[in-house]
Order: sequence, then structure tokens, then C-alpha cells
Amino acid sequence: MTSLATPTDRASLRVVLTGRFEDAAELHGVLLASTSGMEVVGSAVDLHDAGPLFESPGPDAVLHGVAWSELADGATAAKLADDVAAIRRYTPAPIVLLVTEAGPALVEAALAAGVDDVLVLPQPAETIAFAVRKVRHGGGRFGAVDGDGRGQVITVFSPKGGTGKTVLATNLASYLASKTRKRVLLIDLDLQFGDAAIMLGLDPQRTMHDLVLSPGELDAGKLAGYTTKHRSGLDVLAAPMLPEHAELVTEPKVMQLIEVAREAYDLVVIDTSPFFYGPMLALLGPTDQLLLLCGLDVPTLKNVRLSLRTLELLGFPKARTNVVLNRVSNNVGLAKEDVELALGVGVSFEVPNDEVVARAVNRGTVPTLQESDSDFALAIAHIASALEPALGGSARSNPAAAAGTARLQRFVPRRLLEGRA
Repeated sequence: MTSLATPTDRASLRVVLTGRFEDAAELHGVLLASTSGMEVVGSAVDLHDAGPLFESPGPDAVLHGVAWSELADGATAAKLADDVAAIRRYTPAPIVLLVTEAGPALVEAALAAGVDDVLVLPQPAETIAFAVRKVRHGGGRFGAVDGDGRGQVITVFSPKGGTGKTVLATNLASYLASKTRKRVLLIDLDLQFGDAAIMLGLDPQRTMHDLVLSPGELDAGKLAGYTTKHRSGLDVLAAPMLPEHAELVTEPKVMQLIEVAREAYDLVVIDTSPFFYGPMLALLGPTDQLLLLCGLDVPTLKNVRLSLRTLELLGFPKARTNVVLNRVSNNVGLAKEDVELALGVGVSFEVPNDEVVARAVNRGTVPTLQESDSDFALAIAHIASALEPALGGSARSNPAAAAGTARLQRFVPRRLLEGRA
């Protein structure tokens, strides 16, 4: 058994290494030298010697290694089940299995044994940290939508600012609130610079900052006291007014908020910050549908491609990911086909570049409701109809974007799209 933690500068993620790893020294070096927020508190090859590593405060996750030779003898399931049982004697912390090779059979056996996630080494420390945060906050694997009657969660995300994420979130939530009989909540989780309230013309008296500082347990009644009502019938939980207040909205508080919101509302639409960080990763677990915005420009395409790869590494189901092509225009040299070619996935929805949006943003109005015949409004109605079966076929299809002629690969190096120098 080896103790690796330093006594100072405690990291946000405490992990224990157990089992056997090929190139163990290299893995230790990667984790110790990284700035991913992980602190390796110790390691033990033999699980029977690992007890002291789990003394209070316990780890956030266990990184367990199994040598490929131990898995090639036909007893994979039994071996993994024995290892998980041994770890569970010490801690209930989630377990991430690290192996050098993995196929469907191994992954299935690992999940059946109680492992929360599987990563194939080598991986950068940041990817391992993503996996740890996912299992820590999302309870491990992203299962099927449970259909237990709780509210549906629609998360709107873009890896680049200025793509129209908040415009989409506010208009979609307002449309759903006005066109259905369901209770709809919009949560602004762009914690430092959230603009959902101002785009809806609201002046909230209370924000998420006030909610997290309030005493007592959070329940549906308490949540209602911190929301602001929009004329569409939508309830809005506004982002903190000051950027420095964002740090008070921690990942556990976000998870508690989402759970209470799902109990109190039929539909929960979440606007997010334009990057992967703790609260965003925590959101992936309860997210039923993810709207991933993409613009018709090369930097955004590159970021969206990297986001899709990150979601895949995190195990987020592709069936819940919807690429939304925003501000579609026929005069930028790119079209839907170009984006699909670059991303390697299909575009689920297209939203046209419509002049009504800029006017509405400056006035604090909702074009989806007030200019319902506009191309933008029709596109939002189409998305809402696809996500909410109760709307049926009431929404007309949005106009298709004009086809472009240039193909992205003719002038964008593949290495840029893949994030390689």
C-alpha cells in the first residue's frame, strides 16, 4: 500500500487506486502531475491491504485496475464481482474500472458486477477526472429514462458563447408553457453571466443565489418562492446577479435543485454555461434530452465536435443528444450537409437566422409567442413538438435551410476539428 497524497492544497476530487495497472508508474505520474482537480490519496495492489486508504474522509471514487491477463482466463465476471465486493467492504464510493483493452463483453460484465464506469487506458488525466465527476454526481451509468412520472429535463448547451443558447432556451420554455397545460420551469444555470431573465423582460426579486443561501431543506414550496412568473405561464429561476455569487451554487446543490424541480414540474428547461464544468457534468445524469447548439462557423464546429467526443467518453447516450443548427443562412458557405460531414452525426433541428430575434432580445419579448408566423417561431414550435408529444402535430415544420455548395473538408483541416495541433 502506498500513500500518495500531500497534506496541503486538498483537491476537489479524492481518488484511491486499487488493483493492478499496466504501466502503473506512468498512470501515477499522469494523475499526480495533472491540474484536473484530482488528489490521489493512495494506492494498493492487494485489496486486503487497502482498508487504511478509506478512512475518513473517504474518497470520492475508486480507480480500480485489472490486468488484461487476469481477464483473459474466462472468469472475467467472477473476478470483477469479487473485486467489487472487496471494495464495497470499505466504501460505497463509485468505482471506475481502468483497463488497457475492452470490448462489449467486458463492459457488460463490469457493469453487471457493479462497476460504475469503464475507461480504456491510456487516457489523459482530464478524461479520468470527467469520468470521476460523472459517477460521483450522476450515480454512474446513464440509464434509460425511467418514466416514473417525474418531470422531463431538457438541457440546452453550447461549448461556445454567443451561439444563441439562451435565446433558444427562453423561447422553447415559453412556448412549452403557453401551448401545453403542463407546469414548466426554466432554470438559468449560466451562473456567472445568465441572461434568461432579461431576455424575457423580467426583473426577478429573488435568484438562485438567494435560494442556495436560504435556511432549511429545499422542497417544492420553497422553490416556488424563489421563481419569477412570466406572462406565458412559465416559472423562471434566475441566475445570480453577480458573477462572484456563482461559486456558492455547488454541484450537490444543483443536483438537489433538479430533483426537487422534477417533482414539482412536468417540464424543466435548463440554460447552461458554455463549457463543461462541475454543475454541467452533474446535469447530464437527470437530462432526458440534450440540445447541443452549433453555428455555421469553423470555431464552433470544432468545439461541438470535441463536445460530442467528451459526451461519448462520459457515456452519455447518443439517443438523448440533439444537434441544433442555429442561425442557418444561405450566404455563409456552409449548410446542414457540411455540418453533418464535419461532426459525423446528423443534425436534429435547424433554426434560421431571423431578424425578429435581435429585435426581441433588445425589447425583452418572446418572438415565438408574439411573432408566431416568423421563421424563427416556426422552428422553435417544431423543436417543441418533437420533444413534447402532447403538442402532437400542431406545429408547422420550419423552412429548410438553403443548401450550401462548399464542403467543409475542402478548407478546414481535419486536425483542427479534432482539436489536434
